[in-house]
Amino acid sequence: MPRQRSADTGQVWLLRSRGCWQAAAELLGDEPDSAVERAELLIEAAFFTGTAWDDAETALRAAEAVVRDNHERAAAACARGFLAYGATVLKVHDRLDEAQAALGRASALLPPEDPARPLLDFRRGLIAHDLVGDANAARTAYRRAHAGAEQQQDAHLLSYTWRQLAAIAQEDGNVAGARHGYAESLRLREETGFAVGLAPALASLADVSPAAEANQLRAEARRLTKAFAGTPVWLTLD
Repeated sequence: MPRQRSADTGQVWLLRSRGCWQAAAELLGDEPDSAVERAELLIEAAFFTGTAWDDAETALRAAEAVVRDNHERAAAACARGFLAYGATVLKVHDRLDEAQAALGRASALLPPEDPARPLLDFRRGLIAHDLVGDANAARTAYRRAHAGAEQQQDAHLLSYTWRQLAAIAQEDGNVAGARHGYAESLRLREETGFAVGLAPALASLADVSPAAEANQLRAEARRLTKAFAGTPVWLTLD
């Protein structure tokens, strides 16, 4: 949700995509919107590594203390919702109520066509899917997020919406649809250079691929996970 701003956005992305979240965060300035972006980076770091949750919380509280307008307040609330989701889904703390309340607050602050809506919809889908177990609500939220990301040509978010729509297709027994979605997610991560996100994309595609191809995909996922020092920590490779 945070808008890219004052720092060298290419350098921030380069560091982030290689799992150097702290270094990327240090490039950002002191403006309120930069504070929210810094919090987002450290929340993503905690989610991928399973550590430094306190650093993410501290950064988010600092952002919440300085935001000025409704867009920035919504960005901070959306970030809090994701932090609470991550802590819950990784079983650090049960913060489901906080996640739902924060994303509801973000939604109330944003106009219907705000550019921040797709990410917010995506995160609401995550909560419905992974924490509440409501596949129908998740599908609806993911589709809204996907349409918005397509309209904005947000390839990074699209790599996530394709992945989650594919997961729902896989749960529904639609192997062809799942394979297409996972392949699109992997393609977009390769094209954008989101290196730290390649291993989970490879592993997901392996789950709906023929045995020989699946073995190759998992081998590459293992290689990448090892290269990133076991990141992401939640990835399970058979």
